[in-house]
Amino acid sequence: MVVWEFQVKSGCEQQFLGAYGPQGAWAQLFKQSPEFLGVELTRSVGNPARYFTFDTWASSAGYQGFCEKYSSAYDALDRKLAGLTEWERRVGAFPTE
Repeated sequence: MVVWEFQVKSGCEQQFLGAYGPQGAWAQLFKQSPEFLGVELTRSVGNPARYFTFDTWASSAGYQGFCEKYSSAYDALDRKLAGLTEWERRVGAFPTE
């Protein structure tokens, strides 16, 4: 599982939800890999502009393979959607056992 944290720009919430949710642009890209199991998007209780994604992969190797194979598409989508957030950070990767 890979966890990301985002601070969404005011007025961009609906676009962000559409792009980062379970059927959004990121999920569609990740679905190119059979190792991708799904994404969960949740909002912080204490800060309604802060969101977290939990990207679940069958294995670390599967995730790494996806990153290598689709790095150009990943970078292009990241640039396209960058304007929706104030900042983002990768919290970390965690085993899915």
